[in-house]
Amino acid sequence: MIHKRILVPERLRRPPVTGWSWVDRRFLREYADRLSHDAVLLYLFFAAVSDRHGLSYYADITLAARLRLPMSAVNAAREELLARDLIAHQPPFIQVLSLPPNPVHRREEPGQGLIRLGELFRQAAAGQYPSSPRRASP
Repeated sequence: MIHKRILVPERLRRPPVTGWSWVDRRFLREYADRLSHDAVLLYLFFAAVSDRHGLSYYADITLAARLRLPMSAVNAAREELLARDLIAHQPPFIQVLSLPPNPVHRREEPGQGLIRLGELFRQAAAGQYPSSPRRASP
């Protein structure tokens, strides 16, 4: 038997305060619309199969077979969930994390990566405004 270890103890998920479900309704309101179909599917699968600490250890090939997705789609979906800070991954374990207090947003400019909303505010307060995309004049 595999000895399970909690990957991020400070982010153990708990049942939501309102409603009755292991999937926090905030996931649907704040995250699902910004995720790909495959990432939502993978998140819900992890939420369904994880233990009380949010841990599971399905192999990628098993995930691909169960979800009927190619391996590349499983990998891309997992990377998307990691980028949004929704899961932790340390092979062979996945931990579904409690939802972050502030959603992680992707910048619109190509190549700018991720930025937390608080970081954006700090940059604005320091006068370091991110460049806005140029728009063509009408």
